[in-house]
Amino acid sequence: MKAAGDQSLRLLVEKWLAPLSATPLRVTHFGRTRHDGTRYVRVEASSVDGPRALFFFRHDDGCWCVFPPTVDRVTRLSEQFAFEAA
Repeated sequence: MKAAGDQSLRLLVEKWLAPLSATPLRVTHFGRTRHDGTRYVRVEASSVDGPRALFFFRHDDGCWCVFPPTVDRVTRLSEQFAFEAA
């Protein structure tokens, strides 16, 4: 089993969009979010049912995920506020 930081974008695209070797893939958007500068990539795969696309987000530990890292930051902030209130 690989550590979370070892998840490459290529592996996640293959996992979530399951392209065949002949399936066309393309990056349709990439950049950083306005809110916190998180890197993101939108990858689209063509299929007989039509195009399918997903956003992938780069986390602080270097891994790519299909969810943004804000959940981690919200948890840290709530823990900080709880500590300051005590």
